[in-house]
Amino acid sequence: MKKICLVLVTLLIASSFVFASGQQGGSGGGSALVGIAMPETHVLRWQKDGASLKAAAESRGYRAEVAYGDADQTQQNRQIQGFLTQGAKLLVVGNVNDGVNSVIADAARDKVAVIAYDRLIMGSADYDYYITFDNFKVGQFQGQGIEQGLNLASATAASPKYITLFAGSPTDNNSKFFFDGAMSVLNPYIDKGVLKVVGPYPKTSADNANFQRIATENWQAPIAKTRMENLLSNDARDVVLDAVLAPNDTLARAIIEACLADAKYAGGKLPVVTGQDAEFDSALSIKNGQQYMTVFKDTAKLAEAAIILADQILKGQTPNVPGASLASGSLTSIGDTGRKVVKAYLLEPVIITRNNISVPVNAGFYTDAEAAQLK
Repeated sequence: MKKICLVLVTLLIASSFVFASGQQGGSGGGSALVGIAMPETHVLRWQKDGASLKAAAESRGYRAEVAYGDADQTQQNRQIQGFLTQGAKLLVVGNVNDGVNSVIADAARDKVAVIAYDRLIMGSADYDYYITFDNFKVGQFQGQGIEQGLNLASATAASPKYITLFAGSPTDNNSKFFFDGAMSVLNPYIDKGVLKVVGPYPKTSADNANFQRIATENWQAPIAKTRMENLLSNDARDVVLDAVLAPNDTLARAIIEACLADAKYAGGKLPVVTGQDAEFDSALSIKNGQQYMTVFKDTAKLAEAAIILADQILKGQTPNVPGASLASGSLTSIGDTGRKVVKAYLLEPVIITRNNISVPVNAGFYTDAEAAQLK
């Protein structure tokens, strides 16, 4: 009997050790699965982000899988549910829209940590972390690009400059930060009468009715191009536009394409057009004197920072992400989901014009072949 008890105790201790060992592996690397859900592929940067996140996770010993939602929240929800079914320990989610909340709630019930990646998941209290760039500053850089490109400091009400406004997807909360950052720079010139808006003019994103009129569903370039064509044929028919506030590079190129088909701009005298993401095609356009500026957000660094944060969360450590600051003071609103203020970690963007196109080149942001065309 004593021998039987001894065997049972030994087996119990051994099985407990194996279970504890398995738990340790699940919370700090090894075979733990990190599920990476990206919103779409038609904006090139999301393809890069997905690849960078996967590589960064695998370099730390995690298993990682990436899924792209094709701008369809129902599809992305199925993908995230698939990660949960596979036993993912952490999710990195760049959501399509707020319809993701149901599966974020499922993750919370399963005690799976979630990092909102570059897009705040609005209307949810079921996650704690958000990592992004300072998106209000991104917008400020876009406004400053127009300010500098038009020399607005010297403009007069007697000879005003003309601008039309575009915003990003209405389901992407970042769109409001981009727009409000830009308008914080531009509104004083509009108030003075030296800059006049052609088409809808929401002074801030809080003017929801007009903001919806300038927003671009799912960041789709064809939508932006069609709207620009309509503007050129109607509201902007009798004026020459001096600037277009475009929220990202994909939309900027579509807007430029529409302008080049209009006789007033066909000779190459284009408006000052803004952008962001430093996509290669836009960097080349900037070098060639078409698009005026972009904002470089080194998404390889963002992906690396997100996985450092993930690693620290899974290991039960207090997050401290090199190169990212925890939003504080007035910036804490960046993490306000409407249900909860999550911890928002912010990286710094960089304004890029023709004068410093070497910055993303030197950062290794492009392939060797692409970099050669930009030098």
